[in-house]
Amino acid sequence: MTQALTELQTSDLQHVWHPCSQMKDYEQFPPIVIKKGQGVWLYDEKDQRYLDAVSSWWVNLFGHANPRISQALSDQAFTLEHAIFANFSHEPAIKLAQKLVALTPEGLNKVFFADNGSSAIEIALKMSFQYHMQTGKTSKKRFLALTDAYHGETLGALSVGGVDLYNEVYQPLLLDTVRAQGPDCYRCPFKEQPVSCQAQCISFVAKELAIHHTEISAVIIEPLIQAAAGMKMYPPIYLKQLRELCTQYDVHLIADEIAVGFGRTGTMFACEQAAITPDFMCLSKGLTGGYLPLSAVVTSNKVYNAFYDDYGTMKAFLHSHSYTGNTLACRVALEVLTMFEEEQYIDIVQEKGERMDKLARAAFNQLPYVGEYRQVGLVGAIELVANAVTKQALPSEERIGYQIYKRALAKGLLIRPLGNVLYFMPPYIITDEEMTFMIDTAKETILQFFAEWEG
Repeated sequence: MTQALTELQTSDLQHVWHPCSQMKDYEQFPPIVIKKGQGVWLYDEKDQRYLDAVSSWWVNLFGHANPRISQALSDQAFTLEHAIFANFSHEPAIKLAQKLVALTPEGLNKVFFADNGSSAIEIALKMSFQYHMQTGKTSKKRFLALTDAYHGETLGALSVGGVDLYNEVYQPLLLDTVRAQGPDCYRCPFKEQPVSCQAQCISFVAKELAIHHTEISAVIIEPLIQAAAGMKMYPPIYLKQLRELCTQYDVHLIADEIAVGFGRTGTMFACEQAAITPDFMCLSKGLTGGYLPLSAVVTSNKVYNAFYDDYGTMKAFLHSHSYTGNTLACRVALEVLTMFEEEQYIDIVQEKGERMDKLARAAFNQLPYVGEYRQVGLVGAIELVANAVTKQALPSEERIGYQIYKRALAKGLLIRPLGNVLYFMPPYIITDEEMTFMIDTAKETILQFFAEWEG
């Protein structure tokens, strides 16, 4: 071990299996036990603090232990914690659904609640498939997804994902998905420049739809940012052209806004920047400001009406889980959306996004081994490469992003990597001083690592 373990760390290693982790790594780099959070900071059991630059897996919007959200949760807990959601309802869910319909693109009118992002994806896939079965389009049994996509880790969600790290071992269990090459602006095969990009890469999707549209139920996409792929960012025109293709070929469009919704891209939802309405919008993560598991699928009356009939026709959507429409989670989400309205957080995200972009480009653009710094809204990413001219990737087996991550933690900064891509997705309440610390510490850590690596 690299340090003497505390009692809690020892117990953790004996009993807990952590997500997205090779547990053998924990023997050399034990879990950091967090005892409290405040604002953008997490504090461990030794009172060391870490700036949460990744919003604890992209969920936290307004800071840890936010007084307003905590009060709403407490008040609700003393009134009603949960109730069965079949044949029953409650005010927080009703008001939350009203707000989601008002906020999402025009034409999305019905809300189906679930408890996490992967569940929302499963629901959208099932709704799309069942819709086509119940409207006479029985050949539409497949889905089209992009390379490098990530939509979650249940089997349906994995089926439409394209990151081998998550998918490969389960391939025999997965749905037969049509795959189209996704956008990769950093390594654009058409050599387009971001300022003049007309999304020629949509031709890869167009080709697959032309061939397979009679069997395609839906296309699923992460709008503007393919997150787990390494924060690959692409322009809104791609979404606009994709919407047109889906309409042309009578194929549903599923917008997975789980990571990018609720202000991350500088608008409430990424689809707004392309002025499109998907057939299904999947929401989670920031929906509850980082407090409780909750997700939602928002869809149209047209989809809803294909399921609306007498019971005996068996057209109902028979999907549920025990905590559907959980009262506590809905009340917290309602408070989060109210805070967006009352405190103008979209304007705040845009302002802080401009500041972060300016600081980050000044810090990283000329560093050796930095191929690109890219940013949309308040999401920034540093792509580390072996050669900035050729864009040659760094050797994955050396886990350079992971090594930088560990060093940054020692300096009080949490920037969990995606391979050799480091990213910033801080809570919206981050101050100028905290943002400067975040950027400066990341730069210092990168420079120190590569100085050692070259030596």
